[in-house]
This record gives sequence, C-alpha cells and structure tokens, in this order.
Amino acid sequence: MSIHWPIIRRLLRHPTRAVAVDDSRTYRGVEVLVGALHAAGAIRACCESRTVGVLVPTSGAFPIAALGAWMLGKTVVPLNYLLKKEELEYVIRDCGTDTIVSVQPMLDHLGYTPCVRNLIRLEDLAMRSVPQPIRPACVEDDALAVLLYTSGTSGKPKGVMLSHANIETNIAQCRRLVRIGAGDVAVGVLPQFHSFGMTALTLLPLTCGMKIVWSARFVPSKIVRLIREHRPTFFIAIPSMYNALLSVKDADGSDFASLRLAVSGGEPLPDATAARFRERFGVTLTEGYGLTETSPVSNICVPEEYRPHSVGRAVPWMSQRIADPATGRECAVGVDGEVQMLGPNVMGGYYRLPELTAQVFTADGYFKTGDMGRLDEDGHLYITGRIKEMLIIGGENVFPREIEEVLNAHATVGESAVIGRQDPMRGELPVAFVEVREGEAFDELALKRWCRERLAGYKVPDEVRVVEKLPRNATGKILRRDLKPLL
Repeated sequence: MSIHWPIIRRLLRHPTRAVAVDDSRTYRGVEVLVGALHAAGAIRACCESRTVGVLVPTSGAFPIAALGAWMLGKTVVPLNYLLKKEELEYVIRDCGTDTIVSVQPMLDHLGYTPCVRNLIRLEDLAMRSVPQPIRPACVEDDALAVLLYTSGTSGKPKGVMLSHANIETNIAQCRRLVRIGAGDVAVGVLPQFHSFGMTALTLLPLTCGMKIVWSARFVPSKIVRLIREHRPTFFIAIPSMYNALLSVKDADGSDFASLRLAVSGGEPLPDATAARFRERFGVTLTEGYGLTETSPVSNICVPEEYRPHSVGRAVPWMSQRIADPATGRECAVGVDGEVQMLGPNVMGGYYRLPELTAQVFTADGYFKTGDMGRLDEDGHLYITGRIKEMLIIGGENVFPREIEEVLNAHATVGESAVIGRQDPMRGELPVAFVEVREGEAFDELALKRWCRERLAGYKVPDEVRVVEKLPRNATGKILRRDLKPLL
C-alpha cells in the first residue's frame, strides 16, 4: 500500500484533465506527473539520506516534490516555513535529511537559505523537457512515508511517524464516510505542511480525482472569489476562517450554494460563528476532529447526522473510547474523560523519542490524545477541551471553551481565549482575552455582567483584557499557552 501509486494511476488515467489550481497556474494530470518525475531525477542525483525536506508554499509544488520523493522510496518531511530559523534548523537536523526541495520565492520569504547539503529549486528543473523514466518504488505498508513535526512539550518540535498504510487508510476512511468522487471540487486554504492540508486537501483529492484549488494565503475576499469561480462542493477550514469569511461584505448565500459539505476543524466551532454563517449564507457547518497522530482525520459529522457540537462518529475501522485520565478506566456514556483511539491510521510513534511514544499509548495499544470529550449513546463524539488547559477553580473542573462560547456570543466580541491564573485561595481564576469586533468598543464590566447572567459565578472571568490579535498557529488555531506571559 503506497501513497503514490493510486495518485499516479489517476494522473495517467486522465492526463489532460485539470486536477489542481494554485495562485499561479492550472495543472493537468500529465503536468503533475512529469513534474514529479523531474523532481525524482533531481533528488536521485544528489540525495543520500532516507528523508527529503519539502519547503514550498501551498501550491502544486508540494505534490510534485512529494511524489518525486515517494517514487524513490524516500520519506517526505513537510517543512513549516512559519517556524523560527532555529526551530526549522532543528527539524532539518533531527530528521537527518541532506536534501530540501524548495522554490526561490519561498527562500526569499524566509530571508535565508536553510543549512543543508543539497538544495533543489523546482524552477531550475527543465520541466518542459521529457524526464528520465523512473519506475516508482513499491514499499511495504509500514514503510515511513511522512515525518510531520508538531510542537513539542519541551519546546522542540517532535516528528510524528506516519506510514504509507496510515495515510492511505485515512484517505480510504474519508472516502468511505463522506463519499467523495471525481465530480467534486474543493478549495484548500490550510498549509500543506499541516496534516489536514496534506492529507485532506492534497493527497485525498489527487487520489480520488477531485479538483483541488489551493490558495497560499488566507485572504477572506480572495477565498470568496475562488468559491464563486470554481463552485466547490467540499470546503474545510478552521473556525476563525469561517468567522473571517463573514467579514466579506458583498458575500451572500448564492456564493456558497454549491457546497455539499462544509467542515470546521482544528478547534471547537463557536456557536456564534455557526449561527451567523447559517443565517447569512444558509450553510450548516459541521465539525470534524483529528490529530497529526491519526493521519489526521478521526471523526467527521456528516450533514445527515448533524448534531450541534458533535464532531461525529469515528471514521471506519477505528475504535474510540473515553477514559478517566486519573485511573484509565473507561467512562460511561455521557461522562467526560480522555479521548483514546485505536486504528490503522494511528501513527507508529514519535521519531527518535521512544519514551514519549510509550507515554502516549496505553497497555492495550490505544493512543491517548490529551483531549477531553464524551460519547453519546449513538457514538457521536463531543470534544470539551484539552486536559492540560482545564482549569481547576475552587475544586471544580472548568474548560475554557464553556466561557469562550459565552463571550463570543456578545455583540462586541470577535473571538476570545480563556486561561487560568494561579490564585492562593481558589487554585485558579479564569482570565479572558478578547478580540473586539471592528467598530465596537471594549467594555470589561459589560462583558463580566454578560457572563454572570449566563455562567455559574465561579466561571465568570476575574478579568477581561482586550488584545489586537490572539496568538495563533499556522492554521489559525488559537494558542492559549502563548497568553500565559501576559498574566
């Protein structure tokens, strides 16, 4: 089971079909395949390491570089160009690559050239010439396909080891659950160095023949223009992106009428965003869930089974359970605990970190996500927060999301994030940080009154602060931990 073979067969079957569009051009199937063969030839000529770094903007350059590496049986390392220079250099050293595939505009954006023995610029390859033929490698199911680096608990990124079988299985799981086919069109706004951008918005479309339209940067008005032009049936974004699309003044329901499935993932979808999107555009946003460690998709709430706040059932061939984080015992239906998963899309472990790997798996093989959630009687999963972000206020467990939902429903609040401040009497006190909507005024006392009318007294923020922008990661997910220095 190799990731690249189904894609190659699809490209060969429809060589003249437009399979992808990015900010600069449209790609026919044959152009992706020829480009990948040229990339493979360049990698083969210089690369001695098992890994190949890919450092490109979200575009057709990523599948060309990745397919070229997989054709040679190499492991692809998607490099996060938003990392600090020291972090990026750490990843390059840790994965052991001697070769990076990039493009000059990306290097110009970085402002420096990564320290690596071989740097291949795709624009330097003679893409219009006939490439040297290469028989694509056939690899074992458990061969390492991708090393995806995520934030480490020690501050250093850690490599998630995903096999060809992990990713190919996840593609099959998504296709089985959502019924995606060659007639579908998707607009991709998540970076390809992120697991969702790589699997769901690059490899999945290329495998099933869906046309994919990529944008390297999320600009709300531009995304609406792309949706108008390409009429996608499938759209995945994070809550803050859906919230930002509401700011496009000339957008209306007709722009989104083609959507068959609009999924929100990455973090919980605020009720206020979901309600405004439904009222203005007539689109019901469903939620999905997953982690890099699960390749990444583990749950999707399909429209016919929509339930507010549910991320849906587990994808096919995956088992989920809720366990008490203190005792490890399985929780009853409706009781909060840690979400644990077992299935063929779960990672093999963290690269060169055996102790950390052992810590995140139970004795019977379930992966411990670190997320809190509960299952209902029909197997729908509801995510309630991160174990590490849970607040303990006067002995009561409080998840930030509950407070944030109330704050986000206020007319003056765009988005919010709640963290805990140590308190000698009550253990912790909630402190809220809010982004104020354009044209609105910040009123801390009014927001506290709003919360007091809707929350138990101990959940009301002790302090509400306004910030111009909440800290976010590469996909726009709010990073609560980065607010801690502001306390």
